[in-house]
Amino acid sequence: MSSMRTLFLNPPSFEGFDGGAGSRWPSTREIESYWYPVWLCYPAGMLEDSKVLDAPPHGVSIEQTVEQAKNFELLVLFTSSPGFHVDVKIAEMMKDANPKLKTAFVGPPVTIEPDKVLNASKAIDFIVRREFDYQIANYAKGASLEDLPGVSYRKNGSNVHNPEGGYIENLDELPWVSKVYRRDLDFTRYNVPFLLNPYISFYTTRGCPAMCTFCLWPQTHSGHRWRLRSSQDIANECRYVLENFKGLKEIFFDDDTFNYRKARTIELCAELKKLNFTWSCTSRVTTDYETLKAMKDAGCRLLIVGYESGDEQILRNIKKGATIDMARRFTENCHKLGLVIHGDFIVGLPGETRETLRHTIDFAKRLDVETIQVSIAHAFPGTEFYDYAKKNNLVQINMADEEGHQLPNVVYPGILEREELVDWVERFYGEYYFRPKAAWRIVRKAILDGHERKRLYKEAKCYLTLRNKRKKYVAEHKASRALGKEQISERAAG
Repeated sequence: MSSMRTLFLNPPSFEGFDGGAGSRWPSTREIESYWYPVWLCYPAGMLEDSKVLDAPPHGVSIEQTVEQAKNFELLVLFTSSPGFHVDVKIAEMMKDANPKLKTAFVGPPVTIEPDKVLNASKAIDFIVRREFDYQIANYAKGASLEDLPGVSYRKNGSNVHNPEGGYIENLDELPWVSKVYRRDLDFTRYNVPFLLNPYISFYTTRGCPAMCTFCLWPQTHSGHRWRLRSSQDIANECRYVLENFKGLKEIFFDDDTFNYRKARTIELCAELKKLNFTWSCTSRVTTDYETLKAMKDAGCRLLIVGYESGDEQILRNIKKGATIDMARRFTENCHKLGLVIHGDFIVGLPGETRETLRHTIDFAKRLDVETIQVSIAHAFPGTEFYDYAKKNNLVQINMADEEGHQLPNVVYPGILEREELVDWVERFYGEYYFRPKAAWRIVRKAILDGHERKRLYKEAKCYLTLRNKRKKYVAEHKASRALGKEQISERAAG
């Protein structure tokens, strides 16, 4: 039986947007980054008559995307909270171009607020909450919406929410996303500043047992139940990738947490070592020396590590399950083994003050990891952090400006105002990278490697443009706040 011709869409959006399905923080970055639309590629691999269109990295415009609507019967669009209003417009335009097109929205926002998403537009026929792989494939093959777990749709003027299904337990039975990449994507267009370019990424697990209050995926999409692919299946996909993507520089394992369990990591590393290739992954600071050594010996080059804060109390507030001391020991072990670290830090988490921010910047400088990323704390709907911020009246504005740049949507009135949070991000980067040691690392890389030189030049340009925007934002808000205070005191005096 033939299935519906299905278009899986990661829609066009803001210039320089980093909203790939792998990104923990969908927003415009300091530097343009493109992650793979991994989630869309699983069901696409189950349907022969399908296509994945990842618009941002391929430079596909809204007009060109709408044009595609005529060739398909089902549209599956992966949406994000900051980009939702743009996505709805695109879906409506595609429906106008092809009124027969059925449209499904997937991604965190549909799990969090199913009614809001369905009510946003008649163009959305149904949504699938949480994991959507089999539901989409089965619908395309003829199953009715009533029979699909986790689906929400309209019936007789009201919204129907089918009960949740269980999580997918056997990940080995899912298709390899890399085969879909090869069919539909140009892998040379994917670039993440700290990864070797070009790279390929996929998951070896789903879900994350950690309870961090701000993290979007486990709380809204993939759940806290940790499910694993077998080491053999992962090694086989790596072998396929190494044979089929000429010029590939590295594989990135984009799990929520790759090395959560020691025994599993060591067993997997034994398989990867036989293939002799370069790879990188996510990591928690709770990983011990022996595990890190097994990773290094098996070809691991870089770890993405969420340090978040240099303040013990804030780490407790966000249920990080790690301490400053663990972070310090872990970093020393990585550097001893020659593993590179890309460290993630967040400004504006619950309990943040100027003093805690100072602790975090000083802590980051002491860790002295190779590259860092500093994000503004975002309370995404559906997370524990959002509930906390809502309860305490801290959620104030949109997450992003018109161009998708991150803005604080949580502020701490009287402690840290909005423009001050933006200013601290700027100060964090400035103090970190303008140290002789850190600056020399970058310069040396540029001198030794022509490919890196070009990339670093482009990144520097992007960063400086954004830096100027941030400075302007801070200055304007300071000025308007000062003006407001002046007017209040004038009224009081009058």
